Amino acid sequence: TAAEQAKWDSIGGIASSVTGLSDRRFKKNIKLIGKSPSGLKIYTFEYINETLGKGVYQGVMSDEIPSNAVVTKNGFDFVDYSKIDVEFKNLI
Repeated sequence: TAAEQAKWDSIGGIASSVTGLSDRRFKKNIKLIGKSPSGLKIYTFEYINETLGKGVYQGVMSDEIPSNAVVTKNGFDFVDYSKIDVEFKNLI
């Protein structure tokens, strides 16, 4: 529906203003692939809605990292990847 798409567009707009949308609620096909030197779990995942990004990404889950690297906007968690030793990237 148009209302549903407007919601995803709004979340995508917030995500583009912060480093990475890392709220588990927006991800699917989550697979643990390793750990960073500091011990943070690294995952691959896809976003449930392609408005947030297409393809497979590498990153963390916001509920598993130090709180000083988590930014909450409008009730959703984003990660400031400059504060952790994991790179957020689109793999495919």
